[in-house]
Amino acid sequence: MGAVILIMLLVFGILMLMNVPIAVSITISTFVAIYSQGIDPSMMLAGKMANGVNSFSLLAIPFFVLSGYLMGKGGMARRLIDFAGALVGFLPGGLAYVNTLTCMIFGSISGSSAAAISSIGGFMIPEMNRKGYNNEFNVAVTTTAATTGLIIPPSNIMIVYSVAAGSVSIAAMFMAGILPGILVGLCIMFVCGYFSFKKNYKREKRSSLKEILVAFKNCFLSLFLIVIVMGGILKGIFTATEAAAIAVIYAFFLSVILYREIKLKALPDLFMQTGVTTAVVMLLICSCSGLSWIMTMANIPQTVSAALLGVSDNPVVILLCINFILLVVGTFMDMTPAVLIFTPIFLPVAQNLGMTDVHFGIMMITNLCIGICTPPVGTCLFIGCGVGKTTIAKVTKPMIPFYAAMLFALMVITYWPAVSLWLPVKSHQLKAEDVQKVEFLQLQEK
Repeated sequence: MGAVILIMLLVFGILMLMNVPIAVSITISTFVAIYSQGIDPSMMLAGKMANGVNSFSLLAIPFFVLSGYLMGKGGMARRLIDFAGALVGFLPGGLAYVNTLTCMIFGSISGSSAAAISSIGGFMIPEMNRKGYNNEFNVAVTTTAATTGLIIPPSNIMIVYSVAAGSVSIAAMFMAGILPGILVGLCIMFVCGYFSFKKNYKREKRSSLKEILVAFKNCFLSLFLIVIVMGGILKGIFTATEAAAIAVIYAFFLSVILYREIKLKALPDLFMQTGVTTAVVMLLICSCSGLSWIMTMANIPQTVSAALLGVSDNPVVILLCINFILLVVGTFMDMTPAVLIFTPIFLPVAQNLGMTDVHFGIMMITNLCIGICTPPVGTCLFIGCGVGKTTIAKVTKPMIPFYAAMLFALMVITYWPAVSLWLPVKSHQLKAEDVQKVEFLQLQEK
């Protein structure tokens, strides 16, 4: 089976160098690898790919994508900016805090980092430029803060991870992401505070209690979407997929009927964008399903597990190695294929160390969030530079302190399980065996 993997990697590398889309590259390389063994891959590979997307949980993705588009175009971003400004605008460099907090809130509502950069950055970056902030600093703040929306629920990438990992509870993943997402946001705010003090960025006018309440009232209905989605899932009223559909209905009501920011004639374009985004994600899942199958047949997960455990028997060292590999992968591979490809490889290793699948999922997603902010294939970085009308070369240096802050948060999340698992345990979203693992880890820490 070693020859199969070698052929697959060779074909995949050649196709990537030819700038072939990654989903097509994965499918073709898998097809060639199977064919090289004298097996007809047409029916076999098609069946594996079809089964890869035959999951009820994946229906949540198009719904959450559509609700994110509705929120991005529906005037919710402006209301959230006003509310964040009323809360933290009075601090030195207040607009940097406002930018970060708004990206966290909007990202958690929409579940999309790209939507957060476009919607929040489209307003905040020019406004910060106008107030004398450095443009590249503004882009760095927006780009990194927007990634918290992939950690704070609801999050599409958590659904993808749940499918890739097998039997991971989406509700448990959603609960586990809350505190780590807030931690990452606070670390980014710390960097904002340091540079605001160093550069003597001005603070905004302090809002009165009445102004704060008015701003909260204006964005209350937008914030209430989080309560509906998370409350409904945790109370068992509906599944994550049903919650996504309800999120679409609620976002449609706010954006089209109540706020009237979106005209009915604009809906077909939003539906088209949703369809294109969903198709890309589903194609990636299809292609990676075939790849996962052939990796399993070639015993790749077991080989990697044995290799890592052979390096050291110290869990700290092994988790550091996994994080390093994922950080490197994240610099040249987008988040969805990275989760689909590397979850089956590294999850068994983490479980051998006593790590729960939920904790590993949060660690992995946080790690890959750094990747989408780094060149050469950083999706958020490209969008942020486009919104801020700057180049990656100019914004790379201001990004370095934010990378350091996100890495610090990643290390805390990796080696302190309670950050990820405390809320799922308290809300009874973890399985009994996972709770026992958490209790064992807590005893080890003591």
